[in-house]
Amino acid sequence: MSQRILSYIEGLQVGEPQQHENLVMVPLVSDYDDGLGYLPLAEAAAADEIEIREVSEAGSVPELRVLNRGEKTVLILDGEELVGAKQNRIVNTTILVPARSELKIPVSCVEQGRWSYRGKSFETKKRMVNASIRNQKAQTVRYSLRTQGTFTADQSAIWLSVAEFAMKHQAVSETMDLDFVFEKKAPKLEGHLREISPCERQIGAAFLAGDEIMGIDAFGHAGTLRAVFRGLVESYALDALVAEKPKETSATAKEKVAALLAEAKNALLESRPSVGLGNDLRLETAKLIGFALEHEGKIVHFVLFPRIEIDKPAEPVFPLGSIRRRPWRV
Repeated sequence: MSQRILSYIEGLQVGEPQQHENLVMVPLVSDYDDGLGYLPLAEAAAADEIEIREVSEAGSVPELRVLNRGEKTVLILDGEELVGAKQNRIVNTTILVPARSELKIPVSCVEQGRWSYRGKSFETKKRMVNASIRNQKAQTVRYSLRTQGTFTADQSAIWLSVAEFAMKHQAVSETMDLDFVFEKKAPKLEGHLREISPCERQIGAAFLAGDEIMGIDAFGHAGTLRAVFRGLVESYALDALVAEKPKETSATAKEKVAALLAEAKNALLESRPSVGLGNDLRLETAKLIGFALEHEGKIVHFVLFPRIEIDKPAEPVFPLGSIRRRPWRV
């Protein structure tokens, strides 16, 4: 375990849980500040300093082209949803895009039934894919890094998971689009957003569906957490909406989060160059997987997920007429 990431984990203090319906948010507070001065993707996009497009007119499902026209580095988060162009995508890992640069980034598709332009550029929805798909993606990316040295996810498994998830939410669209699920559940998600809010000095959060930890996201400073907090809550709440309800509210949420952080301190660590700036760190134990982005000796983003089985789910049975099936594109 790297001393830098060990010190980061040890500096995270577990705060008082907040709960709305089945979603529990446990704050992680710290005075940590990476001091790197990057912009979140949404802020850079609002200032028209960054553009994300297909890599060519023909396009390529597992990669996109990012052009940073600004004078600051831009932070794109693992699982961040990008909509538009030929089909909607999610980002496969957290990336720091250098100022005044062009970069190809690894992505996965979350809209199986479309391969036609809807505008030339992508927009960010300021949110991440739901936690269960992020967890699955992280495990397959880890495998790809070990076997091929690439940040590639299992695209077929993601398509199947999106389809199953859409059916759980009764939000099946013609193109089997994950964005449609978010939009249909927006009124329910607003309730969570009203009731759960960041606290002072909070730089991260653990989220539970009832009694079960779904994941942890923590950042290099409190400003980043606040900038992406709404999207984090939405992504975890979407899973909590269809999770099994606990018999009672989770009184042991703090202890469970502390135990997962303690487990992470004993993780095996693999380090390699990131897609953009910095180093990609992968963590693994028998109980969890995780990753972090480190740049100039500072932790920018830190993620933990409980380990899950990642065998491909069974082929979903689509309601008759619910989707126009098309060949998978890889």
